[in-house]
Amino acid sequence: MHPLLSPKAGQKRLLLGNLAIVRGAVEAGVAFVTCYPGTPSSEVPDTFFQLAPETDIYFEYSTNEKVALEVGAGAAASGLRTLVTMKHVGVNVAADPLMTLAYVGVEGGMVILCADDPMLFSSQNEQDNRYYGKLSGLPILEPSSPQEAKDMTVQAFDLSERLKLPVILRTTTRINHSRGPVTFGKLKKPMTQGHFTKDPMKKVVVPAVGRVLHKVLLAKYDQALELANASELNFVDGRGRWGIITNGVSYAYVTDALADLGLKNQVAVLRLGFSHPFPRKAVQQFLRRKEKVLVVEELEPYMEDEVKAAAQEAGLAVAIAGKSARLFSRLYEFDPGMVRDRIAKYFGVKYQAAKPIKTEDMPEVPGRPPNLCPGCPHRSTFFSVKKIAGQDTVYPTDIGCYTLGLLPPLSAADFLLCMGSSISTACGISRATGRKTVGFIGDSTFFHSGITGLVDAVHNRHNVLLVVLDNGTTAMTGHQIHPGVDTKPLGRDNKQIKIEDVVRGVGVEDVHVVQPRNLIKTQEAVQAAMAHEGVSVLISQEVCPLYARRIGTLPKRPVFEVDQSKCKNHRDCLNLLACPAFYVEDQAVMINPDLCIGCAVCGQVCPEHAIRPVKKGA
Repeated sequence: MHPLLSPKAGQKRLLLGNLAIVRGAVEAGVAFVTCYPGTPSSEVPDTFFQLAPETDIYFEYSTNEKVALEVGAGAAASGLRTLVTMKHVGVNVAADPLMTLAYVGVEGGMVILCADDPMLFSSQNEQDNRYYGKLSGLPILEPSSPQEAKDMTVQAFDLSERLKLPVILRTTTRINHSRGPVTFGKLKKPMTQGHFTKDPMKKVVVPAVGRVLHKVLLAKYDQALELANASELNFVDGRGRWGIITNGVSYAYVTDALADLGLKNQVAVLRLGFSHPFPRKAVQQFLRRKEKVLVVEELEPYMEDEVKAAAQEAGLAVAIAGKSARLFSRLYEFDPGMVRDRIAKYFGVKYQAAKPIKTEDMPEVPGRPPNLCPGCPHRSTFFSVKKIAGQDTVYPTDIGCYTLGLLPPLSAADFLLCMGSSISTACGISRATGRKTVGFIGDSTFFHSGITGLVDAVHNRHNVLLVVLDNGTTAMTGHQIHPGVDTKPLGRDNKQIKIEDVVRGVGVEDVHVVQPRNLIKTQEAVQAAMAHEGVSVLISQEVCPLYARRIGTLPKRPVFEVDQSKCKNHRDCLNLLACPAFYVEDQAVMINPDLCIGCAVCGQVCPEHAIRPVKKGA
């Protein structure tokens, strides 16, 4: 039995925040889980993928976040408790159905896990998804610890069923990826057989129905607002004429800072866990008799604006601050030391900051830019495409491991917006410049949102080459399955959809399928595709070596070495490929046998043929 399925209430475990969310959903009796993986939320669906065979819980990796929400909406409309997970930018993809689902509502509880990523550890922007609460009218809960992540997941399901609305569980990276002690609660047996009750005048949102449902949503909003104002998830710590209003992981930083500064008995802290609808009455009550208040929140001044509005509405003359050049930035995530410093500044408290550790006598840490893994098939694909298409060709790229083609020496990324944008932006660039443009997209991203752009390219006769980097998995987020994956090695029987069939099915006539480790044939295919007037697709097929090793299908190949007697130190291997298995010692290029996987690409690049397989017994 998986530890998160333990029926023993009261036991404590040290859990990652994401795993605490899984346990909370299990305790709440979740029956249906959908997702598109995205850091920092990925461990939640990964764990449900493991749990599903041991339970009656239905789980799927959906094609994209929009599909995940729509599939989940169907299950929730049929009375099942449903969890839908995604990262913050995934909500952009799901926003279309989300706005109308708020009108239609749900029968079974639905929780939407939205994981924000301050500091952009693995994202293309830092958007603050609390504003989706305002935009949609849906409630938002924000945990401050793994224990709360578990507990609030349970409460979110209950709140959803009470209001008949989806509830957004909004986390940030430090909640998702921090560990803490979590006490298990009782398990609720999931209801896995649903029933859909037909009621078109409430569930088919034509304009006449939508007008009525919008009024219903606003009534539910008022109900949710009353619950937020009275919620135990919004509580006050301490007392004093000074105040701090905070949320999420910032609450933990504030708590530590007040202890360090000796301000526990001078500063009262209002932690908002039920943050939307904004509990204005509770905040106004907190603001009374306060001389000054500091709002501590990462990213946007979401709470700060609401707090100031609440003070103005109640006629309270209290100083309120948060985002400013002197205090908190709208950029990046916070840390305990920075929060402590800003609190001391705002309240005029003197303290002695800890002296930084002296590092002058320590050797400088060598730079380690992000890089594709040793033997990654994307590296050889980029090399071949760039060799034929040239430096002057524009290369729109997409979201995935292959975005690391941005850096030299590969330099195969010129424009990036979002999932699936490579093919669409390539069309615009090609039309505007009059030159064939080459877009790169991964296999999972192709299914996620690349197909529609390809249809547009074919229909409008754009002159583009789309290179599909098919490495047989959703590699960047942890080797999840997608519609093109052969799931049999994983013990699953999902229908595999061939990318080549899809490409030909939408009308692409110039299609090439290559094995990228064969540089000559790959380059011949690129040459033919670049010469074709119109839409061409090159499918570069090679399973991710890390994934292949994980599932036991990585071929056993001899590792390679540099024959120093032949090497002329041209360093094409370094300057053109930059595989991490290479290193330089005493001005000689060497290969680390522990990193080399024997892909043989470097041997094809070396002009002296000085790179060879290590002989057995050598």
